[in-house]
Amino acid sequence: MTFSSPLALLGLVAIPLLLVLYVVVGRRHRRSAARFANPALVPNLVSRSPGWRRFVPLVLALAALSLLVVGVARPHVVRSVTRDEATIVLALDTSRSMAATDVRPDRFTAAREAASAFLDTVPDSYKVGIVSFSTAASTVLTPTLDRDAARLALAQLRLGSGTAIGNAISRSVELASSEGQQRQAIPSGERSPSAVLLLSDGAQTAGGLTPAQGIEQARKLRVPVSTVALGTGEAAVQVPLPGGLKQRVVVAPDAKTLQQIASRTGGTFSQAPDAEHLKSVYRDLGTRLAKDPKRVEVTSAFAAGGAVLLLLGGALSTLWFRRAL
Repeated sequence: MTFSSPLALLGLVAIPLLLVLYVVVGRRHRRSAARFANPALVPNLVSRSPGWRRFVPLVLALAALSLLVVGVARPHVVRSVTRDEATIVLALDTSRSMAATDVRPDRFTAAREAASAFLDTVPDSYKVGIVSFSTAASTVLTPTLDRDAARLALAQLRLGSGTAIGNAISRSVELASSEGQQRQAIPSGERSPSAVLLLSDGAQTAGGLTPAQGIEQARKLRVPVSTVALGTGEAAVQVPLPGGLKQRVVVAPDAKTLQQIASRTGGTFSQAPDAEHLKSVYRDLGTRLAKDPKRVEVTSAFAAGGAVLLLLGGALSTLWFRRAL
């Protein structure tokens, strides 16, 4: 919690002072009463002592005063607020390793199905673009509100050979930022209205840009890149060789690089060893990308709380002791 007028919190010093004043005045009243009457006769004059009830209105009044003082300081909290509009670019790995079957029925099919389900989790007002990458990165679908077009683009993806992660980041953030530039400028310190969600199952094996260069471009354009590492370390695929031979190659996801991409660009990293986990990750990211942390003033909440406690303390004091407080 932060405050627009923190100096107003100095008013909280008055709370313990008022408590001390209450104790001092109470003792003075008891001494004054003892001068005119014998304290031993009080039980015969009063049916019963108020006991703990005498302190309830005071505690409520002091708590109310504390809330009101905090309200004067204009407190702010950070809340997740759903964005009105944004652009999300899905970057999907279509390299040969995506044919591995450690994720059922295979990585490529599971990725497309999860991406299709992802389209149902983001608000209808969000534009979604698609980039595929293997040996190179290419734009499959420019950001659009048309979900049917997005699903058709996913269905038309085909496997390639290498994995150009650096190129994929570069192409995706350029596509996302070009949409963001059509909106008003982003205030300093706030998140971009665009984001990239990159899914890959392997290490960089192709492309002109390295993942580090892609990261720097994403940071420069202020576009967060969330990453998902798909598959397990035991999977393998058959790679064709000259002469009709094939070579068995283990295709473990490069989790370290993907995690670095996410952490350095302000995105999130997840691992998806199976299809169900992958769908869960996509659903979670779809909800998370739709939220934006906003600094919200909550002065009214403290003021309302203080007023309620003050009224409650006054009502109990009137009911029990026939006085306001």
